[in-house]
Amino acid sequence: MRVEILGSAAGGGFPQWNCNCRNCHSLRAGTFPAKSRTQTQVAVSDDGREWFLLNASPDLRLQIERIPALQPGGTVRDSPISGVLLTSADIDQIAGLLSLRELHPFRIYCTASLRRILQEDNSAFGMLNRVPQQVCWTDIKPGETFQLLTTTGNDSGIGCEAFSLGNKYPVYVSPKRVATLKPEEALLGVTLTASSGGRLAYMPAVPAISEQLVQVLESADLVLFDGTFWSDDELIRVQGGGATAREMGHVPISGVDGSLRKLAGLQRPRRVFLHVNNTNPMLDESSAEYGEVTAAGWEVAEDGWHFNL
Repeated sequence: MRVEILGSAAGGGFPQWNCNCRNCHSLRAGTFPAKSRTQTQVAVSDDGREWFLLNASPDLRLQIERIPALQPGGTVRDSPISGVLLTSADIDQIAGLLSLRELHPFRIYCTASLRRILQEDNSAFGMLNRVPQQVCWTDIKPGETFQLLTTTGNDSGIGCEAFSLGNKYPVYVSPKRVATLKPEEALLGVTLTASSGGRLAYMPAVPAISEQLVQVLESADLVLFDGTFWSDDELIRVQGGGATAREMGHVPISGVDGSLRKLAGLQRPRRVFLHVNNTNPMLDESSAEYGEVTAAGWEVAEDGWHFNL
């Protein structure tokens, strides 16, 4: 299975358009070693021809133009993108769907609750079904396994299992709507298994780390894990107020209960942090935080990285 990291930053990218924090200011000024990043987007393929997106970044169009394998082939209107697997209804995970509205057929895999939010509450996403067979919606449930299918219904070679990671829907979803949705369908993690047997664990948002989750990660060959915030109070310290990392649904990297310590026992998988917020000090490659992460055997994802499983 080929895995392409098209984007590796949290919502807003790095630098963020309206942010003048130390990281964003220093990157623009060129005064510290760091790399710009677009919003998190991953693409996978078992055969290098049929591709599937893990969520749909607001930066998707630009990201596709950077990867020849995702660009049109020989016909006038064409795309190798066969489907999109959604793990949450967060804006930075779904907005890119609107970039795929140009009448190209593909499949969307998501929970029934997420489908209802998009189809029933947001009329803009009706553009995905302007004509018959434009987009095929496929409901998935936590705990079930399923195959990713091509646009013609053939097995792509990639098997998936989704599992619930949290029960909070984005703040734009009204309380009235939330009351009708299943809590366990709010936020998913997924494992993808290639025809070769290689396994990818993908989870850009993780509110807490359980023993069961650790076991799932240990079974993978590659882990792409929530690296949004370094500390729980990061935004409060940087901007003088706001929510904590955990209140926003992200376990921080540092601290007694942070991911670096809670996942220290992982032995098998290659471990990569992605969905990194622009305020995270480990973006500075000369920082103590970056050194701590790499010394622990983790990597900080960059746009353009690719893996073969």
